[in-house]
Amino acid sequence: MRNKFIAFLLIAAVVFGALGMLNVRAQDATLLIWADDTRAPILEALGAKFKEEFGVDVKVQQLGFGDIRSQVKTASPAGEGPDIFVGAHDWIGELSKDGLLEPIDLGDLAQKFTEASLNGFTYEGVLYGMPYAVENVAFVYNPEIVKEVPKDFNEVRKLSEELIKSGVVKYGFVRQSGDPYHFFPIQTAFGGYVFGYKEGVGYDATDLGIDSEGSIAALKWFEGMVKDGLQPAGVDYDVMHTLFTNKEAAMIITGPWALGDRLRPSGVPYAIAPIPGGGKPFLGVQGFMINAFSKNKELAKAFLFDFIAAEDIEVTAVGKDGVERTGIPMVLFGFDRPSAFLPALEKLEDPDLIAFGEAGKEGLAMPAIPEMASVWQAWGNAIEAVANQQVSAEEAFKTAAEQIRNLLK
Repeated sequence: MRNKFIAFLLIAAVVFGALGMLNVRAQDATLLIWADDTRAPILEALGAKFKEEFGVDVKVQQLGFGDIRSQVKTASPAGEGPDIFVGAHDWIGELSKDGLLEPIDLGDLAQKFTEASLNGFTYEGVLYGMPYAVENVAFVYNPEIVKEVPKDFNEVRKLSEELIKSGVVKYGFVRQSGDPYHFFPIQTAFGGYVFGYKEGVGYDATDLGIDSEGSIAALKWFEGMVKDGLQPAGVDYDVMHTLFTNKEAAMIITGPWALGDRLRPSGVPYAIAPIPGGGKPFLGVQGFMINAFSKNKELAKAFLFDFIAAEDIEVTAVGKDGVERTGIPMVLFGFDRPSAFLPALEKLEDPDLIAFGEAGKEGLAMPAIPEMASVWQAWGNAIEAVANQQVSAEEAFKTAAEQIRNLLK
């Protein structure tokens, strides 16, 4: 199927070119891809194979992951953007509203992707990306200290008190302060939510749950942890992981990104479990998007659908970590995250990634509405104010909810 579709494109390009309907033959076209330093080496190796088989040049330009979105916004309308770019699903609300994304129809290929990953790249009923990996946080603990995972966050508090009292650790459970992304699974464990969610439809921005009973209950729990000295204020990513790797804290909430730079190098025992109390983490989905201003849209789709998502080719690439890996493309793209591509997910052998995947089974894709940046800010400010004991939990979330409702009017 892959060879037939790409061959069709090449033949069509020659025929239409002879008729003056296309300025260049497909073989003379160059696909430009923007990617971060983790995916770029894989795409370069894959592009070389694509060139070898089909004579089409693939140029990979490396950008910081966080810079890709802003560069797409400025470069694409001027005709200087990529044909394909790597990005996160929560970009699509803003980029689609700006007319920068080409809708994608995966057809039967959609059956090979996890439902959650496709939901993540769907905005207002339209799919705007082909996902390759899913990430989420989980409950990470030291099994030498924590013998049994707490059933809910009330048990987390109780265990924290016991461990501190016995002098085993300085803190029991520690969370990253002022960060709604890491607070959300605690919020959902108490029955809270940010926006109402309907399967097949997505988030309902008119149903705001920041000031719901469950959300306020979660923040009150955190407020109690702070007031009683069980949770320090001002804990950022570095401090939280340092406390854990120094065995000064026994339980944290973190994601697979911490495996390579924190957990594994530390040598400290760790185990990964679902969020206590049935908490649902946010899912972050990473994937490929096609620039609406691209002049090579069909060729870009062929590269994605019939080459990157192929199961009958293998490619070898050396990652930024210096490790050489060989496998089908989607296995390589998901080497440090659970794959969004079912055939690649079935090949996953890393027990840590499998555990993170299990923790995210009931997760919810992060909202992708264009106003989400302001929602994060109001939401995070409320949590931070409680962490600093500046305001009560109830007042903090009610104020944040009012700010968000005014924003979304």
